[in-house]
Amino acid sequence: MSAGHDHSGHHHHDHAPKLDHLNAAFIWGIILNSAFVVIEVVAGLYTHSLSLLTDAGHNLSDVASLALALLAFKLTKVNANDNYTYGYKRSTIIVSFFNAVILFVAVGFIIYEAIMRFMHAEVVSGGTMAWVAFIGIGINAFTAWLFVKDKDTDLNVKGAYLHMAVDAIVSFGVVISGLIIYFTKLYWIDSAVSLIIAIVILRGTWSLLKDSLRLEMDGVPKAMELEKIKAELMKCKGIIDVHHMHVWALSTTENALTAHLVIKPELLPTFNSIKKDLRHRLQHMDINHATFEPEIEEEDCKQLNCD
Repeated sequence: MSAGHDHSGHHHHDHAPKLDHLNAAFIWGIILNSAFVVIEVVAGLYTHSLSLLTDAGHNLSDVASLALALLAFKLTKVNANDNYTYGYKRSTIIVSFFNAVILFVAVGFIIYEAIMRFMHAEVVSGGTMAWVAFIGIGINAFTAWLFVKDKDTDLNVKGAYLHMAVDAIVSFGVVISGLIIYFTKLYWIDSAVSLIIAIVILRGTWSLLKDSLRLEMDGVPKAMELEKIKAELMKCKGIIDVHHMHVWALSTTENALTAHLVIKPELLPTFNSIKKDLRHRLQHMDINHATFEPEIEEEDCKQLNCD
């Protein structure tokens, strides 16, 4: 019944991050972290510090992540067309997954280099390590602060916030290791800190990878429960049953739902008002695009070959 379909794709939930606000945050993050990568590479080569070089590599991946996330947000504003009827909203999910993969590759490289350094320790300048990493604490903490307001509204913003917050902690660890090396000349501390950095990054990245893969596979978004959604739909007057319900993410900020609604035959002419009530309920549950298929009470969905 084509009259029973409702597409509310233009109703964005109120908590979605604003692109204009985030645009400046991403650009500042890209500029500051790019500059810091250059500083770390120069200082790392000068001091022979693996901690600085591996942290520079990680920060470079963060710059790429920020750039990709910014691009994805801009693509969500591109209008839908005949080939991409939902537009390019899904690019945000693809980017969040790709960023997680990039980090795992970076971690593998860090672990390998740390193990090699344990076997062949090099003399490093602890004082220079500490000063450079101290600058990193300020840059990463400031960048994380730029995203803290919107970190719970989007997976990519949360990823950016976590990356920067973790980097600030990592930089603090490098400061400590630099001071230890400066006073004790225990150069193996440099490799040990690199391994700790790798573990910290893995812990922060694992949840991002799971969440983004879940959305990539059209899984139900993490914060949503089908039973609660069904219970909310059943509260609507006139709904006898809800089945064949599917919930998935259109992007990291927008979710969609399709469902078959069993109603009494006499209520079919009022289905538009029922849809309006349902749409209002779903928007409060962060579902902003819904398609409903009405079924009268006597219909057998199996005989109708419903999906």
